[in-house]
Amino acid sequence: MASIRYSIVAPCYNEEQSLPELHRRIKEVMDQTGEAWELVLINDGSADRTAELMRQLHTADERVHYIDFARNFGHQIAVTAGMDYAQGDVVVLIDADLQDPPELILEMIEKWREGYQVVYAIRRERKGESWFKLFTAKAFYRLIYRITDVEIPLDTGDFRLMDRKVVEAIKQMKERHRFIRGMTSWVGFKQTGVQYVRQERFAGETKYPLRKMLRFAMNAITGFSYLPLQLATYLGFITAGLSAAGVVAVVIARLSGSQAFFGQATTLIMVLFLGGVQLISLGIIGEYLGRIYDEVKGRPMYIVNEAVGFGESHK
Repeated sequence: MASIRYSIVAPCYNEEQSLPELHRRIKEVMDQTGEAWELVLINDGSADRTAELMRQLHTADERVHYIDFARNFGHQIAVTAGMDYAQGDVVVLIDADLQDPPELILEMIEKWREGYQVVYAIRRERKGESWFKLFTAKAFYRLIYRITDVEIPLDTGDFRLMDRKVVEAIKQMKERHRFIRGMTSWVGFKQTGVQYVRQERFAGETKYPLRKMLRFAMNAITGFSYLPLQLATYLGFITAGLSAAGVVAVVIARLSGSQAFFGQATTLIMVLFLGGVQLISLGIIGEYLGRIYDEVKGRPMYIVNEAVGFGESHK
């Protein structure tokens, strides 16, 4: 069997309506390269016929390989598994909902041939998304860009091409709360971007409701920034400063005979304010501590029920 040149990695969660079209378009695009390729599908604990369709696609096309998780582990973990199992010299990450056009892969390959080792896709426009989703996404990317030491390109998702050297570097990073696009930036190498228009979902509903979006944002922030921990320190200094200023104000008011600060209302407000700052600080510390706890347990990131189409090393 010829060595595989390109691996297309697509995590799937309840994507039975999109899978046949995804395979058709990937096949149409990758056959134009004239080189060997594989489509690596990861079933992330789907509740529909996604796993069954993966088996059917593998039977019809031996270039379709699939990983079936024992349960749902999350999008970023599914992407990680795909990179672990991918056998190509080049690995392309793409979502199965077809919002990211497979046709852009050919342009990414051209950039790779020019010498770039990471080619990320920049969302010039996002169709079919609410103003709230557009606003929060734009704000999130700019927040991450400002508070982290790693330069994560604005308006980019996980849709990207990576050279095998980059993939091997990322595979050495074993943290469980993963932010793939940040990790890709962190490892370095020669990178560039290509612009595209993100389409509406081909079928089905979004797999990233607000709750998952917030968790994803928290993983990104805690994984690449100490700013939340530093904010706790800043809040402490601000509170101490306000308290010192309050003492001076009360002394001056008492000496001038003012009745403004008699009674317990002001004291109660200050106690509640201080208690709120302390609880916020404890919550921030707890987020980081919880992630440390997850790391030291040493559990595997994912459990595979079945992996079909890969070499002996993955059996």
